[in-house]
Amino acid sequence: MPITEPLAQSPLSADLQAILRCLSCGSKLENDRAAGFVCPACKRVYPNMQGIARFVDAQHYAASFGFQWHRYQKTQLDHDELRESERHFLMKTALRPEDLKGKLVLDVGCGMGRFAEVATRWGARVVGVDLSAAAEVAAKNLASRDFVAFQADVFALPFAPESFDVIYSIGVLHHTPDCEAAVKALDKYLKPGGLLVVWLYSGYNKWYRFSDFWRRYTHKMKPETLHRMLKVAVPFFYNLQQGLKHVPLVGRPAAGLVHHVFPVNRQKDPEARMLDTFDWYSPKYQSKHTYEQVFKWYEAMGMEDMRVGEISIAVRGRKPVKAH
Repeated sequence: MPITEPLAQSPLSADLQAILRCLSCGSKLENDRAAGFVCPACKRVYPNMQGIARFVDAQHYAASFGFQWHRYQKTQLDHDELRESERHFLMKTALRPEDLKGKLVLDVGCGMGRFAEVATRWGARVVGVDLSAAAEVAAKNLASRDFVAFQADVFALPFAPESFDVIYSIGVLHHTPDCEAAVKALDKYLKPGGLLVVWLYSGYNKWYRFSDFWRRYTHKMKPETLHRMLKVAVPFFYNLQQGLKHVPLVGRPAAGLVHHVFPVNRQKDPEARMLDTFDWYSPKYQSKHTYEQVFKWYEAMGMEDMRVGEISIAVRGRKPVKAH
């Protein structure tokens, strides 16, 4: 749903009219189809550019993701022959269609709309936010769905407290300067009885140590430069590993050593392999976590009914219903 349409046209439009708030003064925002969203109290304007409203002035530390999702706009989107994103969504959230159908859902770090596509297909009304310009791609990819995208910061979201039935963030918050603070910042926007679900990189597996070493240097590169370098490096190291596996006796250990020291994604699809490897080496921030850590965060928020997903680190919790 383009945000420039009249607010009375869909249930999601009515939701936005009720929940959008000014970041400066907290007043309800009004939709000016020409300008974007306007605060009638303090007159602050949140401009509509490239089809989405902007609640930040810049991409900050997320610029590489803007480049990434503009370059790979549809690589991970499900279609009739492939349901890979749905499979990941199920394993990383422990959510099912009945948890989302008819619900107002916030997708934090929506990227190009990969998981919002699943959620809207399951019958949810989804608001996607992303710090990067990837939100533009999500808006285009899901233009026919009950979905709207905003460019916004997880630490300063333009919503009223207790607005959403479900909030999920998959593979995103570990790319913020403070993952714990980012997770806890979402509790405020969740309705009592609502579900908060996060999936974060695992701190149990040490395979990523060398990728972290290289990322000290690669994250400083311009995204375009890093991408050009990986266009050469990814097929070279992938094919080297595959070739070494066929060498008798020493081949497989040698292939494992190469992957350990120069990690590249091992997916069979070359475009997906390139995309995920770029995703490893481009971010400025990339923290890893344990279930013990994340459960403590959830307990500090007072979450109940905590569950884990199939792929670490996936945690789901329910906000307690207020006593009457």
